[in-house]
Amino acid sequence: MKELMMVYYSEAKSARLTGKKVAWITSGGPVEPLIAMDIIPVYPENHGAMIGASKMGAGLCEKAEAMGYSNDLCSYARSDIACATVNGGPIGGLPRPDMLVCCNNICGTVLKWYEVQARYFDVPLFILDTPFCHTGYSPEAARYVRAQIDEYILFIEEACKKKYDFERLREVGHLSYEGQQLWQAVLETAAHRPAPMSAFDAFYHLALIVTLRGTKEAVNYYKQLLAGMQDRVARGISVVPNEKYRLLWDNIPIWPRTRWLSKKFASHNACLVADTYTSAWCGAMKYIDESKFLDSMAEAYTRIYLNIGVDEMARMVIEMIDKYDVDGFVLHSNRSCKPYSFGQLDIQRIVEKERGIPCLMIEADMVDDRSFSESQISTRIDAFMEIIKERKKT
Repeated sequence: MKELMMVYYSEAKSARLTGKKVAWITSGGPVEPLIAMDIIPVYPENHGAMIGASKMGAGLCEKAEAMGYSNDLCSYARSDIACATVNGGPIGGLPRPDMLVCCNNICGTVLKWYEVQARYFDVPLFILDTPFCHTGYSPEAARYVRAQIDEYILFIEEACKKKYDFERLREVGHLSYEGQQLWQAVLETAAHRPAPMSAFDAFYHLALIVTLRGTKEAVNYYKQLLAGMQDRVARGISVVPNEKYRLLWDNIPIWPRTRWLSKKFASHNACLVADTYTSAWCGAMKYIDESKFLDSMAEAYTRIYLNIGVDEMARMVIEMIDKYDVDGFVLHSNRSCKPYSFGQLDIQRIVEKERGIPCLMIEADMVDDRSFSESQISTRIDAFMEIIKERKKT
């Protein structure tokens, strides 16, 4: 993983020397059309996760606040905006973009965030608007998004000054679909008792399905990872020794504290066997038709987890509770991510009613660890696990 990511960022940072272009793109944006034209996609949100994991988030967020940005703003946005001005962060900043691609299927903040960065770097910005899907995907929405995909292709042609390569797009689309299938298969190995991997492992291995989706590198990596997990299943190897309790995680990880949380849950013989976050990169795969990739891509990118109604989200959560046979549900109320967090109390209520399992709400932030109270969260996890242990006795 580290070697692949080093090569990826090295190629992106030396793009001007090799004649390639760099596009910054939101994590939920359709990346395949870029890769098919040899444009290197770079993800500020993935960089934000690296900043958080490196415990550099608080300092960069403070810098953004000194620049005038509210501390209520997404910490991925704050850390990225601040980082761009000083080439900061764990890899010395992201490579300068030639263009920006923003898809609002994950939130509305990205629109203003990417406008800020487009002005700062003085580069063109393409915005793909995906209507919110409360319960379904209407024919009007399908035509609306599909028309924008055509505009997206024209935008790329203009940026590259050459005709679009649709044959190459078919190859990239196939690799993207195969990569998502493999990623789903990797995640599903945790349905086995004991689980060979946890959500904390998934948070780490997620990087390639985000940054290299649609490439052979991602496909090969997940083939090897799946084989490794299947081998662990065959030999009964558990990621949490003495696994007794199985939990489901909701929302983006608390990147600066993943190691601490992993140890904390493991100390109770509890394994986070699944999560809604990493599953999002294969959850809309069912809408993809490889023979009609452009049309189906429009639907798949519109109907992702964060762009559907609360009832639909709750239904998917309950499906995961059943598939992974979990004993409890942990929800990260993420100060930074409003779309992910606003409906959580409703989802918790539905889960408690439908499945009757204990739920725990943790208040924190995905990057800015000034919002993390270790003693308070430790106490709440202890109390939550005691409830689960008592329930399992009966």
